[in-house]
Amino acid sequence: MQKSLVLLKPDAVERRLIGEVISRFERKGLNIVAMKMLRVTPELSKQHYAEHVAKPFYPNLEEFITSSPIVALAVEGLDVIRVVREMLGATNGLKAAPGTIRGDYSSSRQMNLVHASDSEESAARELALYFQPSEMCEYTPTLVGSFRASDES
Repeated sequence: MQKSLVLLKPDAVERRLIGEVISRFERKGLNIVAMKMLRVTPELSKQHYAEHVAKPFYPNLEEFITSSPIVALAVEGLDVIRVVREMLGATNGLKAAPGTIRGDYSSSRQMNLVHASDSEESAARELALYFQPSEMCEYTPTLVGSFRASDES
């Protein structure tokens, strides 16, 4: 099983879309194995977006991500990194396909509701920023047989 970090950004929280976004992941058959609401500090923002800190747009990004609480999720499933990113849609909500989270609810590049890890390496680094190993609650849902065949793992 693969894990990914998903952040419901300040705009998702402010717009009361937390339940809608989480329900899409659950309906897809993905497991939420850790979840918490927190405020991103400037220090955490710099760690999370380390590759962007020197870029001209970073101050606006930091101002946005620290402006309101976020919800951090550890999501687990088969090929979850690709699956979640496809469910989110294009980064710019105006370019995201209808039916995706951003396509249905976003009309901005920066205020695009959700962040998700883009690789296994990023997922491992990002998950460690937001969750301690003891906070992971891995489990096998009793309905797993309804989501995939027994030889898919």
